[in-house]
Amino acid sequence: MSRKYLTQGLFVSFMAVALATGCAGPSASSPDKIQRALALDTRDSVDQYMLGATDVVRVSVWRNEDLSISVPVRPDGKISVPLVGDVQASGRTPEELASSIRASLAEYIREPQVSVVVTSMGSHEFTDRVRVTGAVRQPVSIPHRSGMTVLDMFLNAGGANEFAALNRSMLYRKVGNEVVAIPVKLDDILSKGQVETNYSMRPGDILTIPERSF
Repeated sequence: MSRKYLTQGLFVSFMAVALATGCAGPSASSPDKIQRALALDTRDSVDQYMLGATDVVRVSVWRNEDLSISVPVRPDGKISVPLVGDVQASGRTPEELASSIRASLAEYIREPQVSVVVTSMGSHEFTDRVRVTGAVRQPVSIPHRSGMTVLDMFLNAGGANEFAALNRSMLYRKVGNEVVAIPVKLDDILSKGQVETNYSMRPGDILTIPERSF
């Protein structure tokens, strides 16, 4: 099974946990877990992009155009490079892949200069998205952008519907193998200007707004 479909399966499981928790009445994680989750870097760090299956990379070898190629990362995580053969790409950054190719080409070329550029980020199609579910006018799933906040996501979803319990909202964040539930006081943000819980979003986050109990 490819990494893409595994990722889709993980997302479905993650979403099911979030929605089930929201329907039953959200329960926040412990303060220690919440602090650890909020301490994670929320920036969109391009230099730390990890390659995966279905990504397409451009390998450029200076002054050796015949060795320069544009190729997708195969389901087995490898790419084929002229002279070198198969090279592990999945799980490496573009810089690490370039270094590996450079070392292998050194057997054939004197001081090769190699660069790797990602031209299509297919493997992160799902893991780098952020989502809003629950009592909103239009649930959304959009690519993560640096600086994006809870309020940005809420507005992207068209705001709340008439059944929303805004101050019982939860931000679900995956930390290791665990999903951490972080309380968000959306009503306080909107009506009182209290922005303490207007957290920055991290790739993979899910913001859920539950309905009021009647």
